[in-house]
Amino acid sequence: MISTKGRYALRVLIDLAEQGNESPVPLKDIARRQGISEKYLQHIAKLLVDQNLLVGTSGKSGGYLMTRAPEACSVAEVLAAAEGTLAPVACLACETVDCDRQDTCKTLPMWQKFDAMTRNFFEGVTIADLANGSIDLVS
Repeated sequence: MISTKGRYALRVLIDLAEQGNESPVPLKDIARRQGISEKYLQHIAKLLVDQNLLVGTSGKSGGYLMTRAPEACSVAEVLAAAEGTLAPVACLACETVDCDRQDTCKTLPMWQKFDAMTRNFFEGVTIADLANGSIDLVS
């Protein structure tokens, strides 16, 4: 399940894309438009800066900018930055997790397929798609 942190991270980047990403946007403005606590958004913005999705500037004209064009930023990247992993089960969360049942697990192929479908879907949607409302939900 995608947490509030992941959903809000998407909202931050969509908001920045809608503002044109030409000059830094103060976090308080994003918080006001999105109806999200500025304090909570500070934590999310730090995650996005740490993952090189945002750059922050300080001072009177300070705020945040996306590091890439919205067309070049996938939902998968944003959710991975905010959530850490999108894996549906722990044994797929990272390759270092060893599972004693991996060789005999009857459900592992299902989880692997679900993980691949989810990842492929989110990799195919960009922040620009969401900001422009151009995601095609019928396929």
